[in-house]
Amino acid sequence: MTSDTLSSTLETLGRQARQAARHMRTAASAAKSQALREMARQLSAQRAWLQAENARDLDAAEKRGLAAPLVDRLRLSDKALDTMAAGLEQIAAMGDPIGSLSETAIRPNGMRVARMRVPLGVIGIIYESRPNVTIDAAALCLKTGNATILRGGSEAFHSNQALGGIIQAGLQAAGLPPQAVQVVDTPDRAAVGRMITLTDYIDVIIPRGGKGLIARLSAESRIPLIKHLDGNCHLYVDRAADLDRALDIAVNAKTYRCGICGAMETLLVHADIAAQWLPAAGRRFAQLGVELRACPRAAAWLPQAVPATEDDWATEFLAPILAVRVVDTLDDAMDHIARYSSEHTESIVTEDLAAAQRFQREVDSSSVYVNLPTCFADGFEYGLGAEIGISTNRLHARGPVGLEGLTIQKWVLTGEGQLRG
Repeated sequence: MTSDTLSSTLETLGRQARQAARHMRTAASAAKSQALREMARQLSAQRAWLQAENARDLDAAEKRGLAAPLVDRLRLSDKALDTMAAGLEQIAAMGDPIGSLSETAIRPNGMRVARMRVPLGVIGIIYESRPNVTIDAAALCLKTGNATILRGGSEAFHSNQALGGIIQAGLQAAGLPPQAVQVVDTPDRAAVGRMITLTDYIDVIIPRGGKGLIARLSAESRIPLIKHLDGNCHLYVDRAADLDRALDIAVNAKTYRCGICGAMETLLVHADIAAQWLPAAGRRFAQLGVELRACPRAAAWLPQAVPATEDDWATEFLAPILAVRVVDTLDDAMDHIARYSSEHTESIVTEDLAAAQRFQREVDSSSVYVNLPTCFADGFEYGLGAEIGISTNRLHARGPVGLEGLTIQKWVLTGEGQLRG
């Protein structure tokens, strides 16, 4: 595809999305739910065709020598399709946030002031590998009355095109504009660069992918991003911790799933309990195959650990590797977090209410826990249902981005002819 053709194609997608967004803003909740349920039905009815298209991507990935875990992420197995369909049904059953009003304030002149929740508009989503993101992202945007342009990774091109057809058929069946969800129909990497310049049509970009993708978009996009970089999450075991509870929480925080952004990457332990607690923790982690990288003080009680480097404190391992440090005070723990954290999720284990309150008040991350493992960083666990990602932004949405995170509020005022004097 030539540069001019690519620009024209993306311009057309943007224009169609903007037009569809006007219709979606006022779409009935029943119609949106009908579209989602029809998509779920089509995932089952069209299973053989979807898996045949997916096989084209799998064959190409294996010929390119893509790593086995990445190939597995591409696969639209029966289980994956069933999970996607269940997710669509779940989102269909959730409450519709659009049009909901905040508490109304009545001004002295009788004027009524409130805020109404409305869609963001047109959302561009750029993502890698997983074709299930095509369904998840489309469903969340549809439920919140947004239009969306989806640009998946080239390795899932045929799968994403097929899923895009399922999505548009569901929209059409419910009487909604099929252009409300459009999948970019070229694997050309230049499409990403063009997409992030469509300021007349796209209101926000949501990247889902590796650190390299997100860093690039942060540097080059002319459109605001809802993003998160890495999840360098910390767990601090305080001097007043229940040590048995602390051990269970620490193990769960690291080993529930090492590859998620909410996995603990650094364990901080108060010096007063290190000698008593660290040896048992070291044995548990060794049994589970976790490599420990320890500061000199922690290494005294962790004979299997290797010395931690400065880079280890700043690293999101996404692997069975854990950095361990002994600190003298709560302030030292919070100083370490302030220096190295990616502002994703941090947790303290303590029975000291004052320490817990200070930690939650002073640690400046998108989620801050007391007596919980960091792996709870997930929209479903927060009661938000499905999520489109976990944002470390400081504007608009922060933390798990569910339905509400894909909306904004506008002010709505009602009066009976009051005049400003």
